[in-house]
Amino acid sequence: MRRRDHNIFANATSLLICGLLAGVVVAAAAFPAVAMSGLAAKAGGETFASLPSELKQASAPQISRIFASDNKTQISVFYDEFRSDVPLKDISVNMQHAIIAAEDHEFYNHNGVDLKGVARAVVSNKSGKSQQGASTLTMQYVRMSLAYSATNPQEVVDATKDTPKRKITEMKYAMQVEKELTKEQILERYLNQAPFGNGSYGVYAASQVYFKKKPNALTIAESALLASMVKAPTAFNPTTASGYPQALARRNYVVNDMLELKFITPDEAKKATETKISKTVQRVGNGCVSVAKNHWGFFCDYFYRWWLSRNEFGATTYDRERRLKSGGYRIQTSMDVKAQNAARQNILKHIKDKNKNALLIAGVQPGTGKVRTLAANRRFKLDDPEHPQNKISSDPRKARKKIRGTYPNTTNPLLSGGGDITGYQAGSVFKMFTMVAALENGYPLAYSINAPARYVSKYIIAPGPSTCNGKYYCPSNASKSEKGIFNMWTGFGASVNTFFVPLQERVGAEKVVDVAKRFGVQFRAKQDYDFAATEESAHQWGAFTLGVSSSTPLDMANAYATLAGDGMYCTPTPVEQITSQDGEKIDVGQPHCTRATSPDVARAALDAARCPVGDSAQLGNCKGRTAPQAHSEIGHPIYGKTGTTDHDKTAALIIGTTTLTVAGYLVNPDYQDHSDRMSHQIVNPAVWGTMADFMEGKPKVQFKTPGSRKISIGDQRSIPDVTCATIDGARARLEDAGFSASVGAEVESNCPKGTAAGTNPGGRTIKGGYVSIEVSKGKADDKPKPPKPGDGGIIFPPPRRR
Repeated sequence: MRRRDHNIFANATSLLICGLLAGVVVAAAAFPAVAMSGLAAKAGGETFASLPSELKQASAPQISRIFASDNKTQISVFYDEFRSDVPLKDISVNMQHAIIAAEDHEFYNHNGVDLKGVARAVVSNKSGKSQQGASTLTMQYVRMSLAYSATNPQEVVDATKDTPKRKITEMKYAMQVEKELTKEQILERYLNQAPFGNGSYGVYAASQVYFKKKPNALTIAESALLASMVKAPTAFNPTTASGYPQALARRNYVVNDMLELKFITPDEAKKATETKISKTVQRVGNGCVSVAKNHWGFFCDYFYRWWLSRNEFGATTYDRERRLKSGGYRIQTSMDVKAQNAARQNILKHIKDKNKNALLIAGVQPGTGKVRTLAANRRFKLDDPEHPQNKISSDPRKARKKIRGTYPNTTNPLLSGGGDITGYQAGSVFKMFTMVAALENGYPLAYSINAPARYVSKYIIAPGPSTCNGKYYCPSNASKSEKGIFNMWTGFGASVNTFFVPLQERVGAEKVVDVAKRFGVQFRAKQDYDFAATEESAHQWGAFTLGVSSSTPLDMANAYATLAGDGMYCTPTPVEQITSQDGEKIDVGQPHCTRATSPDVARAALDAARCPVGDSAQLGNCKGRTAPQAHSEIGHPIYGKTGTTDHDKTAALIIGTTTLTVAGYLVNPDYQDHSDRMSHQIVNPAVWGTMADFMEGKPKVQFKTPGSRKISIGDQRSIPDVTCATIDGARARLEDAGFSASVGAEVESNCPKGTAAGTNPGGRTIKGGYVSIEVSKGKADDKPKPPKPGDGGIIFPPPRRR
């Protein structure tokens, strides 16, 4: 840095004289009764000589700003002290002059220590006149720097306590600082560190809090007010009854000093003193409860919790929080404003914030894990205990104690989990994990199972509604008519429970649980964690495929995004880029992806997952769709799945494209054992509406297909022709050919009644697959019956079933 020429203090002799004089004078200023004692002089000289020659520089705390993915839309700020450094060129000359007039008239003439000012203060203080501090701007800057560089509370006390030692310390460091920095650099650093009251530190923050403007636009009157407050921010606080008259008097005093120093003209001084002082200030919000738009709070909170979990930011959560709130970071998050607004608007179309049931929507980008949206029908805020808005909890146990619920106000991580939020049962969306495990273990999409209305499994469970034969898990389908031969396309499309439980049995439940782990399911609830802990315990988890494990919308959005990510699981992240106050890009929060399953498995599972949401599979045929309207509403290639738990306690829908996967849950987060029936008429349109709004204007991108068709159709074999054979004979021929045969429905045919009319499927099917023998009712009557008189209608012959 540039060094300036110095006068009397330029040589070592002068510096020593100054040091000794400083020790005596400062000791006198602090302790008048022993002002001239030899002990004070000796102490001052020894202390001065023993000090280090260089001031340890430490940055004052800076605010960290977080932005949306566009890097323009500010979400919120975090700070311990509201401060943001600005260069001197961006600070009004009025402000520069005002602080010199208020604190240090001789700033441009001294070399860090104003000895005349020190002597003047001693005389004034000893004579009983008004107290004068005699600290130069440079000494005050030193004091603030020592406090900010302190590593423990005692060092902070030592840096600010009014003692001779502190004064001597400031003097020596101040003279060293004056050698190393220009006056402009000292002034800039001072203005960026000084406290201005009402939570503002540094001139940038003060300009925002008091005047809602940048510091380069400060007027003479505004600058004088701010400069007057540095001396005593609490006493000269214009927002308090006692502080207002003192602030006004002090402001005018500073204006007069600016006039005396010829920084301003008499007319400017008159105008400034006639300017009224505002009694109100605009404190800047801090953290996630002060986001620019309230519904961004859930995403902000997810980011905040993510930051506190990262070891890169400190060894403890305390260290990490301090770093966030003082590091001056610019954080470009992954939140997409369009996706976030779409989610919130579509939620409010179907459910209000005051509803005890929560509609939760999370969106993740496939292939990166970047979280694009987290929205709910809740206001992100703490309920005011003095004037509560939240209703009494719907949980009877809490209601008896008059404990309030989490609606409409909450700061709980409803969408991402954490704390007491372990997640929610989401039902059949978990069938995807079974399908992936089956594909990984050699079962192709075409693998068929004869699904009965109620399936007797080999899983042993405690007695209950799903128990049969005393101890076995026996699930049923949503409808008694839902039975027959299904493969993964049709079974997933129609969400057939009695297809997926036996499929899980064949694969092994422990392998299905392992897929869920690889796809990011967290198992936060203790019972779920215990089941998933070992292969042995997971092997008996018969209901796992039906979604009895708790999960969050974020978990499942990211799990389904793994399919569109070609089998790469990417840890969810709320960050695009973190930049330090020095402009350094920090490599934390970037996409971290691992291979969860092979590309072919992911592509095959995704192909079957197109069936439930009304799209068409590229490799097979869909039959049965649980959310058929989704595809026509969105107008892009999509995949996904609905989910419903027992007695409709939860309703879920997941929809994905190549660029976004959205999961929506309709739950009661306060009491999951409620009696309400959650409606897909609420969650479904909210989810596909969010996706439709987000995808509007974007190109239609088709999904990739597996490199080998074998994973979809498997090893195809010809089915023997059993037409008109006896049922026992037909069964024997099919089993000899390696198929699993069963007797199916009766159909009309030309074969004798009671014989085999054919098979379903016919022609070819997968090796070892299920083949149903259709039983003949006898020859069909092809002649239509004449209509009855007055009927007026046309009677068509019944269709033949093949």
